[in-house]
Amino acid sequence: MVRRVIGTAAIAVALVWPVSAMAQGVPGGMERGAREGERAGGPVGAIVGGTVGAVVGGVAGVLGVEQRPRFHRYVVEQHRPSYHYREPVRVGAVLPESGVTYYEVPAEYGAPQYRYTVVNDRTVLVDPRTHRIVDVIE
Repeated sequence: MVRRVIGTAAIAVALVWPVSAMAQGVPGGMERGAREGERAGGPVGAIVGGTVGAVVGGVAGVLGVEQRPRFHRYVVEQHRPSYHYREPVRVGAVLPESGVTYYEVPAEYGAPQYRYTVVNDRTVLVDPRTHRIVDVIE
């Protein structure tokens, strides 16, 4: 029984890993990984697929791995002013509502629900409702 569960999990990981790498961010990776894992390996596959998808999605961030350098170049070319922030620039930090200019993310990057800005010379993606940093683009 244990071998069967481990075997099913291994198959689910092998099938889900490439698919979940295309998902954007932790939520997208988790959702897609669970869906593909369940299809491949049933309930155990869904658990393993969701976990693998979340990890891969978290590594990729909100933007896909291939989009990050391109988006960073785009922001640099825009010559946006940098906002001085006294706290560490990190995912989860909340920026003030006023004093920071938030810009729309172009549709080609697939993150229309977020805005970007430059903080302490670092490009960040921000949830416009909460002003929370959701990704730091290096």
